Amino acid sequence: MANKQRGIVDIVLDKPRKLRYTLNALAEIEDKLGVSVTELNGANLGMKAIRTFLWAGLAHEDEDLTEREVGEMVDFDNFAHVQEKIAEAFELGTRKNG
Repeated sequence: MANKQRGIVDIVLDKPRKLRYTLNALAEIEDKLGVSVTELNGANLGMKAIRTFLWAGLAHEDEDLTEREVGEMVDFDNFAHVQEKIAEAFELGTRKNG
């Protein structure tokens, strides 16, 4: 079950998984994209960036997962749903409390 207090969002891809954007995930995104995540707020992301966001959000539960493997889990049938789940988890993970 998702734990929105901790920024965890359920998503079904190849199997049920959990998206979570920790500090490590955000650092990985910055490393891969070469830009600060704060600069990405509201940006129109390309396919590679979306794949990177999805991979980084899943890495907490499977460190061996590759971006290419994650890319194989997404097609045009579930792309919009994946984008919604990424946005939901990213907002929960980066939301300021208080």
